[in-house]
Amino acid sequence: MGMAMGTFRNKQPYKAEGFPTPVSSEGARVLLWDGEQTDAHLAGETVPVLPEAGEDQDLLDRQEAAAALDVAPQTWDKYKTHPQIAPHAVVVGGVEHWPRIIVQTFKAARDAPKAAAGGRPRGSGDMVPRDELPVRIAEMLDADPAVTIEQVTDALDVAYTTAKRNLAQLRGKRIADRLQAEPGLTAEQAATELGYAPAVHKAALDIAGVELRARTVQPYLQDVADALAAQGLAPAQAVEVRRLGEEHLAAAVQLNTGAAVPALVWDERYGWRTAVSRRHPIGKDTGTASAISAAVGSRRRPSSQRPSLTGASVPSGPRPCDRALCPRRVAWFGARVVRRSGLDSGVRR
Repeated sequence: MGMAMGTFRNKQPYKAEGFPTPVSSEGARVLLWDGEQTDAHLAGETVPVLPEAGEDQDLLDRQEAAAALDVAPQTWDKYKTHPQIAPHAVVVGGVEHWPRIIVQTFKAARDAPKAAAGGRPRGSGDMVPRDELPVRIAEMLDADPAVTIEQVTDALDVAYTTAKRNLAQLRGKRIADRLQAEPGLTAEQAATELGYAPAVHKAALDIAGVELRARTVQPYLQDVADALAAQGLAPAQAVEVRRLGEEHLAAAVQLNTGAAVPALVWDERYGWRTAVSRRHPIGKDTGTASAISAAVGSRRRPSSQRPSLTGASVPSGPRPCDRALCPRRVAWFGARVVRRSGLDSGVRR
């Protein structure tokens, strides 16, 4: 449309009368529009009709894939990491999609009758593979929001701490979903409406607070990744915000293979730095000094300023991006950094 992303978000031209309807599903976090329809509308031409859905190669977003499997979107977040699904993800406009046929094939395999298993040998590992565990626990939470740690350990034969951690993570994310959908709610009200017992509120609310901060900063990080991709420095990718330790957030933007550094890493405490590993760009701590964090500045947020969700409502939205931290500026410095051969471990020589 010939305008910067910030201008697009501020002016919201898509709310004008006659503007094409988003092709994203209802409730999607990021809205997408069909390019041909948008071009026709802006040119004053007749907007073409979209083809009927139902083809095997149709791309489904998060909500559509979850609906196809008859599960909650939060449960799909676990399913999408399965080896049968993950390699087929397609990123469109920074949003992950999956071919309909892949989702349908996975559903058929999941719903197929399983052969009866024998007893568990003494000394053997968990009965449920690690990559399937979050999905199985999510299904139990879908069926009974008040499911207990003991019920999960008995049903899935996993360690108590494993069941406790996964249940808290899932509950926290679902509280965050409810707060975003109904901003007038407090976190305690959201947890109660979801059917969670008061005894599990504190752990779930702590995770919900981190999840909301992650969702607030993700659009900024995605803009940086998109700006780098536009300059040919990085592949198109969906940026995932990760939790470090108890409360800190970090994210990595992978750069092209063969670049002087494998990735750029953002930490809410320190700002941007360069990574030393492509396979594990974030690592356990992201406090390494870097050329980018020194030149661009830090997006640091003291712990005293982080919102507490106990009795509070969802934050109104992300703070305006500091000029020094706008995506194009970060991308410009990123271009200088990755093209320098004198970088070693993210420190300017």
